[in-house]
Amino acid sequence: MKFTAQQIAGILEGDIVGDPDVEVSKLSKIEEGVQGSLTFLSNPKYTQYIYSTRASVTIVNKSFVPENDIGTTLIKVEDAYASFTKLLEYYNIAKLNKVGIEEPSHISKSTKFGDNIYLGAFSYLGDNTKIGNNVKIFPNVYIGDNVAIGEDTIVFSGAKIYSDTIIGNSCVINSGVIIGADGFGFAPNPDGSYKKIPQIGNVILEDNVDVGAGTTIDRATMGSTVIRNGVKLDNQIQIAHNVEIGQHTVIAAQSGVAGSTKIGEYCQIGGQVGIAGHITIGNNVKIQAQSGIARNVKDNEILQGSPALALNDYNKSYVHFKNLPKIVKNINDLEKNKWE
Repeated sequence: MKFTAQQIAGILEGDIVGDPDVEVSKLSKIEEGVQGSLTFLSNPKYTQYIYSTRASVTIVNKSFVPENDIGTTLIKVEDAYASFTKLLEYYNIAKLNKVGIEEPSHISKSTKFGDNIYLGAFSYLGDNTKIGNNVKIFPNVYIGDNVAIGEDTIVFSGAKIYSDTIIGNSCVINSGVIIGADGFGFAPNPDGSYKKIPQIGNVILEDNVDVGAGTTIDRATMGSTVIRNGVKLDNQIQIAHNVEIGQHTVIAAQSGVAGSTKIGEYCQIGGQVGIAGHITIGNNVKIQAQSGIARNVKDNEILQGSPALALNDYNKSYVHFKNLPKIVKNINDLEKNKWE
């Protein structure tokens, strides 16, 4: 897709200094700008690059006044960073604005579609699926029986959505995501082997949920695994059966939440955090990366370590952890001197 500086200025309500007809077809960092690219300058420490960048168009603040000659067309706006972000959103919408049903695809006769949908080739839609308006389903997606997907949701290539899953409006399901696979439920037999417990529940994603690539969300044994409004899950996260995650909580990559744990609202959970099953984590909790949580957590706690401690306690203790060999030596010397 190509845009002229004039078109971009119209979208951003900016003023042009330079050639209004110059065209761009890609985005770049200002220090890596090439002909035909669009970039921006908002951080003063990058100002030097505006005099050497080969980008065809650069978005700048209205207050910017060049001190030397420049070869890039300027679009002056109130806030260059916010305007560039707006442009990224516009570009992303335009890039993903596909419509129609590609062949070959398997579509059950009982499937119901909304308006303006896109279904990529080699996708599978099971019986009694319901797809809302403006949904984009990219190639090689599997959607099982009785799945419902709300409006304006995007499902990227290779995602697998098992039967009975309910997904809300404006969600993003990235490639490799698996939603609704069986939870890890097995009962021990007298001979030491294990018998599988049927997992007959489902998964519910409310509105505005983002699920990162390679993340898995297991169906409930009974009832539902629930991801509330606005939750953001990074790549390669494991959410076990019957977990509930409160609204606007964010979880970073490679974390795992064991079965039946309840996580509150507005929590921030770092990467590689392990959370045990059947516990409750309160609202506004912050958990540092690589922590292990095996107890209930109250609202507003900040935790670190494995097993996790209050962050201030952990930091105080760490001073002693790293000096432990020296402390032990001092104790041994004192004991030795005591008997001399």
